[in-house]
This record gives sequence, structure tokens and C-alpha cells, in this order.
Amino acid sequence: MGKDSTVVTVISQLPSKPGNAREACLVVINGVDLGKKYSLAQAATVIGRSSKVDIQIDEESISRSHAVIDNLGEELVARDLESTNGTFVNDRPIREQKLHDGDLVKIGRTIFKFLSGSNIEAAYHDEIYRLTTTDGLTQVYNKRYFLQEMEREMSRCIRYERDLSLVMIDIDYFKPVNDTYGHLAGDHILKQCAQRIVRHIRRDDIFARYGGEEFILLLPEIAKPKATQIADKLRQIIEAQPFTFDNIDISITISMGVADVPEYLARSTLSDKIEMSTDINCFTFVKIADDRLFEAKEGGRNRVVG
Repeated sequence: MGKDSTVVTVISQLPSKPGNAREACLVVINGVDLGKKYSLAQAATVIGRSSKVDIQIDEESISRSHAVIDNLGEELVARDLESTNGTFVNDRPIREQKLHDGDLVKIGRTIFKFLSGSNIEAAYHDEIYRLTTTDGLTQVYNKRYFLQEMEREMSRCIRYERDLSLVMIDIDYFKPVNDTYGHLAGDHILKQCAQRIVRHIRRDDIFARYGGEEFILLLPEIAKPKATQIADKLRQIIEAQPFTFDNIDISITISMGVADVPEYLARSTLSDKIEMSTDINCFTFVKIADDRLFEAKEGGRNRVVG
């Protein structure tokens, strides 16, 4: 990382306000002001750490004047203002980039979603609803939504005596990675790790960020022996290729714990004839998988315990 520098943006040098500005906004999907909307109607919207910019983000990793969104009328363009840690659009570093509806703009640890079009209010409300189900950083389901879906799946599988397995996933030695390479690197690894897993699971599987560096995976119609095999395949996929951040390769491993519905029924105070979803206790099921995850950690990490 280079030395932080202050970029002076001279107002007279900014583009003049367009006569027919395109309606657009940025919505915070990961960061302190989650869900906040910033209009991009003016000619130039400067983002940075300084109190004098249009969108202030109080993060050490963000330069005082970090980036600007130029509204040129027919199009909007993101420009990096020679920031220390760079500006990213859809995970790619940019100097200047035309924005398209749905693009993700990352500045420091804050992620904005760019919305534009004829019905921006409807798009904004759709995005707010999506934020109630999705983790802003990794773009996989969040814990709240996962537990709702898990309860439904448990009720169905118990009622009809179908297979269902649960996998708890934890990134090994994540804190030392953050301490060594910084939180931006940690965020990058969380996102890329989640994306790798998503590419190798079924559409019917339910995958979420459970908290911090922990993820959780629900496998409908899969018994524990097969679920353990699936988990180990995912473990190998994560281990096989380092994650690259700022031209540095960072090797990562994961530990996993696997449980299934029969174990849940045996541990719970309920009978095998449960019919009502209101009787389901998701956290009992999670605790079994989490205990297995603890065994994997205690056993040396980078392994699956089922």
C-alpha cells in the first residue's frame, strides 16, 4: 500500500451540470449506512473520507477525496481520484469506467449498487427488499433468510421422511489473514470464497453467510455420507488455488462440520412424527453441525468431520 495523499478537486474543473441528467443513484449494500440512497443528479458527486465531499465514508482505507461519479447526461462515469487503495467496479480496479444499471462500486470496505433507469424508485425498493435476504459483501443469503428457509426445509423433510443435511463452514486462521494483509484483503477472501462455493453447489441448495468468517450450507435430499463427500470436495476446491489480492497470493483452507436430520431428531425432545414447523428448532440442528466444526478445528483444521 502506498502513502495516503490528499487529492484536491477544484470545483471549476468538474463537468458542468448536464441539461438532461439521467436519473440514477447509489445504494449502500455493504457498510455503515446500509440501504442509504445517494442521488447522482448533480454534475459530479465526490466520495471520500473528507467532511467536504458529497458522500463521506469514515474509513481509514478510504482517501480524503477517493472517487467521483460524473453525470454526463446520457451516461454516468466513475473515476478514481488517485486514491491509495483504488476504486473497484464489479471487483475490477478502475481509473475511469462507464456505469451500467446494477454495477457494484466498491470504495474501501463500503459497497454501493448503482441504479439507473426510468423507474428508479421501484428499483430502489426492490433493492431494499433484496437487502433483507442477502449479505451485502458476499452476495449470498444472510443468516436471517437462511434460518427461515431452513425451518421450512426441516419441517418438510421430517414430515415426509426425506434426507436433509447441514454443513457449517469456517475459514481457518482468518484473523491472522486480516492482521497480516488488512481488512480489505479479508473482505476479498470472504467474497471470493463464497463465490467459489456457489459455483459448485446445486440451485436447490441453500448457502449463506452465517456471521464473520462462518458460512452455512443446507443440502435437501442429501444424506450425511454424501453430504460429507460434498463438503470435502468444497474443502479441496478452496485449498487448491490461492486467493490473489493486490498481486499477493494468499492460501486459505476451511474446516467443516456435517450433521443430518436423524441426528437432530435423536438429540431433540421431539418424536419422529413431528408435523408442525412451529415445533422445529433450527438452532439445535445448527449446534450439532457446529460441534462437528469444533472437532474439525481441534483436529488440526482443513478437514471435514461428519
